[in-house]
Amino acid sequence: MAYTVTLIPGDGTGPEVAAAARQCVEATGVAIEWEVLNAGLDVMEAYKTPLPDHVLESIRRNRVALKGPITTPVGEGFRSVNVSLRKLLDLYACVRPSRHYEGARSRYPEADLVIVRENTEDLYAGIEFKVGTPDCDELIEEIEELSGQRIAEGSAISIKPISIAASERIVRFAFEYALANGRRKVTAVHKANIMKETDGLFLATARRVAEEEYAGSGIDFEDRIVDNMCMQLVQKPELYDVLVLPNLYGDIVSDLACGLIGGLGVAPGANIGDECAVFEPTHGSAPKYAGRNMVNPTATILSGMLMLRHLGETEAADRLDAAVATVIAEGRDVTYDLKPDRDDPTAVGTSQMADAICRAL
Repeated sequence: MAYTVTLIPGDGTGPEVAAAARQCVEATGVAIEWEVLNAGLDVMEAYKTPLPDHVLESIRRNRVALKGPITTPVGEGFRSVNVSLRKLLDLYACVRPSRHYEGARSRYPEADLVIVRENTEDLYAGIEFKVGTPDCDELIEEIEELSGQRIAEGSAISIKPISIAASERIVRFAFEYALANGRRKVTAVHKANIMKETDGLFLATARRVAEEEYAGSGIDFEDRIVDNMCMQLVQKPELYDVLVLPNLYGDIVSDLACGLIGGLGVAPGANIGDECAVFEPTHGSAPKYAGRNMVNPTATILSGMLMLRHLGETEAADRLDAAVATVIAEGRDVTYDLKPDRDDPTAVGTSQMADAICRAL
């Protein structure tokens, strides 16, 4: 029986890397029926939104989607499609494995981390008030009255909600992931020394869940302050395994982890909820490279690998992962960013690297 999967090519270089991932997933032999739908900049004119309702309906119906990168305007324009998908579909867990592949340029061959990021709350909840608006001015007055602290004139305001329920479920997710994947330790990352109420709640909840629900599981638990965590990852990433973080820190630390293993080009991602899951690369859409057949498809292909694992197709996922590792280790049929010299004329294009991975399956 074939799986029906929503495929969102994205924009910029998205369609190229999404096509490469589709090719490699199909080459495993797993039967997939793709429901191809567009979102992002390319549909704004037709639907007046970057995320049309029929795209959401497709993901809800199929329960699984593979997505290419989508451009998010900086400072203006529409809000991130990625953030909207996570909120509207309650994809509360962002999972970003960061494992070094031999042949990828890295100073940390021992790095093997999994970042588990809470996806729905924190400063990314999108509760913002524009500077100078009546709502913002009213809110500032109320905050000053309640807190007794003066807020500088000309301020914009963002609200950072952290709840017990969301913290509980993301910490549980991290422990369950660790148990299911043979990991050894969960580290909760926070800034509770400064943000004693919000991050303090996250930390207290993590400690309680670890003690009450997983004390005898064989999974160790610890916590780290986020700035110290960043330093330690650069110095000794081998000491860490699964990290669980609130939304903003998770975004930042996951990119740091990607840097340890060779960059965003080799970093897959999964956004998982109780009802749906969306798999996508960690990197952006890189529109200046669109149509040039030169960007690294590895992150999107590995996102397809994570999708196969989510579907229960473990053997196919393992074969695809091994094929990617083989091609990167050989270093012959890889894109320019995976060559020791980025100007190496033997670098191949996006589609040619996908072809090589398919041959290695």
